[in-house]
Amino acid sequence: MVRVLNAPIGLFRMVMDPRVSPLRHLPPAQRFQTMCILGLVWTAVFCAGFGVWFAYAELAVLHLLMAAGTLITGLTFHNAEAGHNAEAGKQPLVLQRKS
Repeated sequence: MVRVLNAPIGLFRMVMDPRVSPLRHLPPAQRFQTMCILGLVWTAVFCAGFGVWFAYAELAVLHLLMAAGTLITGLTFHNAEAGHNAEAGKQPLVLQRKS
């Protein structure tokens, strides 16, 4: 019974968790772009399936906004955690140049 209840969680993690996803070997920016495109693909699939092409543009924009919001939130959390351990006066990681 527990395996049946945990199956959807495992499937969700396989797609959405970057540590488990088959896309885990890609750089974060490329992984984000790939997930955005996959989101648009699945939006098109479901729009075609339900016959709601008239709402495709709104759904595509919504998916892109949700993905961008998730990326900004993830970067914010990452910077907050890294900033907690960094010395005072250093720039946030996003603004630092890699040498």
